[in-house]
Amino acid sequence: MAGFTHFDKEGKARMVDVSDKAETERSATAKGSVIMQPATLALIKDGGVKKGDVLSVARLAGIMGAKKTPDLIPLCHPLALTSVQVDLTLDAARNAVDITATCKLKGKTGVEMEALTAVSVAALTVYDMCKAVDKGMQIVDIRLIHKSGGKSGTYERA
Repeated sequence: MAGFTHFDKEGKARMVDVSDKAETERSATAKGSVIMQPATLALIKDGGVKKGDVLSVARLAGIMGAKKTPDLIPLCHPLALTSVQVDLTLDAARNAVDITATCKLKGKTGVEMEALTAVSVAALTVYDMCKAVDKGMQIVDIRLIHKSGGKSGTYERA
């Protein structure tokens, strides 16, 4: 396993210097879920949440989260994202809102953190909008499932 890149030889935190890296097409996809009571899922499905359309608001929040990643994660580079796609689906069998986010750009560093942040912020928004009726919701399984581009190539989660 490669060493950590965000530390210098003295162990101090640093932003990685990407000035000599080649610009390539890069993309990353992350997923996560919010598990809830069946009645909460039904409220979302039926548009009965008092704060509004949960899935639309969470989608927008996820997109905004991806764009704000360098403001939230201290050593992330500000990136010129060319695409952010956030999809939310209801899974009645698991009483879950499943979230998938894909970020893309042409640049010198990857977009994994942007995709993960998009999923996280969308999940937190689902929680915020529904917490009045279900404080026991769980945000679970946020993970990177795909990345492509750059020197390290393609990664696919098994």
